[in-house]
Amino acid sequence: MSRNYESLHDPNAEYTMRELSAETMGTTGSRGGGRDVEITDVQTTMVDGNFPWTLVRVYTDAGVVGTGEAYWGAGVPELIERMKPFVIGENPLDIDRLYEHLIQKMSGEGSVEGVTVTAISGIEVALHDVAGKILDVPAYQLLGGKYRDKMRVYCDCHTEEEADPEACADEAERVVDELGYDALKFDLDVPSGFEKDRANRHLRPGEIRHKAEIVETVTERVKDKADVAFDCHWTFSGGSAKRLADAIEEYDVWWLEDPVPPENLDVQEEVTKNTTTPITVGENRYRVTELRRLIENQAVDIVAPDLPKVGGMRETRKIADVANQYYVPVAMHNVASPIATMAAAHVGTSIPNSLAIEYHSYELGWWEDLVEEDVIEDGYIEVPEKPGIGLTLDLDTVEEHMVEGETLFDEA
Repeated sequence: MSRNYESLHDPNAEYTMRELSAETMGTTGSRGGGRDVEITDVQTTMVDGNFPWTLVRVYTDAGVVGTGEAYWGAGVPELIERMKPFVIGENPLDIDRLYEHLIQKMSGEGSVEGVTVTAISGIEVALHDVAGKILDVPAYQLLGGKYRDKMRVYCDCHTEEEADPEACADEAERVVDELGYDALKFDLDVPSGFEKDRANRHLRPGEIRHKAEIVETVTERVKDKADVAFDCHWTFSGGSAKRLADAIEEYDVWWLEDPVPPENLDVQEEVTKNTTTPITVGENRYRVTELRRLIENQAVDIVAPDLPKVGGMRETRKIADVANQYYVPVAMHNVASPIATMAAAHVGTSIPNSLAIEYHSYELGWWEDLVEEDVIEDGYIEVPEKPGIGLTLDLDTVEEHMVEGETLFDEA
């Protein structure tokens, strides 16, 4: 059944005391220099990659079109359709105001966190692409300039025998020697054969030994050729996480990621402060308001926001600024297509405390075919000097891999 989300009735959206539209704010002054531009349409297309990526396009009356991406998941295209009337007629250069405008308008749909923030993120990334093209500058210039020309990429690695330490070490060695990466990540929430109950979050001694063996085998195999992180996907109790972190302290672990569920900040803080193993958290928290608490409580050693999920490019920059006040590095979580991956690279180059950006699609043969430009080379992304994000969608590839029932974008 087809629904018209664009005209959905919502009193919260129709009336808010903090109305930030151009009309209400009185932002009607002539800007000159070709900067009097209006948004005419917003469209989405979902691509069936190793995640169902939601690509977003913002169209303008100047013929300039920007492409962005929202974090994957159901409901995002509908929310973007819902927000379309709130940005039609607006000037796409007012990125910050439009972001706050959508946060206010979508309060009834839960714009404090969750999928609504994710949907807003997709529009926000597309606005940076539009603005860069209108102003003829790369997106990083809109964020304050750059600290580096290239962004380091860490490869999220997998093997069919993910619980076999030697198989993981073999893959680590292959990715370093053959693919050219000097930064890797492996999963630790893998079956060990010692599990009794998957629901209670408790790690038995045999499970701890098995996970420590994976860490030891992989880090010893690659030695100084690569940094290696390990992901737990929010799986364990506080006590088990502390015992695991303690068991791997002697090895060269870049970081241990998400060892406990994200909801209880006190438990996260206790785990982080009771080990010398670096702890990384952030992909399941939203906007600077949530990640600020992690950082200020020193509950994290490295913060890992996911740009097309957390609020977009400027919001990620705000998180990095808070982190920098506490001397906390930023390693951006990323399971995106080339579009949001490159958006993350623009943010990464604009902040001093950037470590690396995740790449989660090295097994997907057509990932880079989604755009016309090269993205990752020898484990690094060279941040483009082209206006906006600097990538051009290959619409033939997009159409070939669309989720069933999706409609292709209009031409730029």
